[in-house]
Amino acid sequence: MTTSLLLLADTHLPKRAKDLPAQVWDEVEAVDVVVHAGDWVDLTTFEALRERSRRLVCVWGNNDGPELRAEMPETARWELEGLQWAMTHETGAKQGREKRMDAAFRDTDVLVFGHSHIPWDTTAPSGMRLLNPGSPTDRRRQPHCTYMRVTADAGTLTDVELVALPGRHRVRDPSVVAGCSTR
Repeated sequence: MTTSLLLLADTHLPKRAKDLPAQVWDEVEAVDVVVHAGDWVDLTTFEALRERSRRLVCVWGNNDGPELRAEMPETARWELEGLQWAMTHETGAKQGREKRMDAAFRDTDVLVFGHSHIPWDTTAPSGMRLLNPGSPTDRRRQPHCTYMRVTADAGTLTDVELVALPGRHRVRDPSVVAGCSTR
């Protein structure tokens, strides 16, 4: 059995946008699991995502107040499709991230994180996959807003796709975003 996942982070609602883009809500309804790596900012978005998701796995970020922190952990761990998953909002500087996360998240196959708004897809020395979906609402220094689609099947990630949201900031070659492949 395969499981489809939507990876989100850094939605910052309603400060950076009034709502998630319609395309993201369509994805929420289509996937098996929604994963949100923190910086929601408002409880309303969390409640709406929880209501519309088949399954929601989430953590709080540095911009999330007491209401959100009461609803979710700072770090989440779960098993899915034979893979050990973990999620946290912040992982520190990009230099040395893979080695630091290997030490912090032993026995983890996939680590999802946020905070930087910069899409990230690398593999640590241990083989752990590190994924940051960017932000669907606040592109910061990136060419556009993003999220990730992931498919897990029998102990493997069979597909990881960085999705660039349409908007006024388009990239000529959407296969390359901040050093990440949109394979």
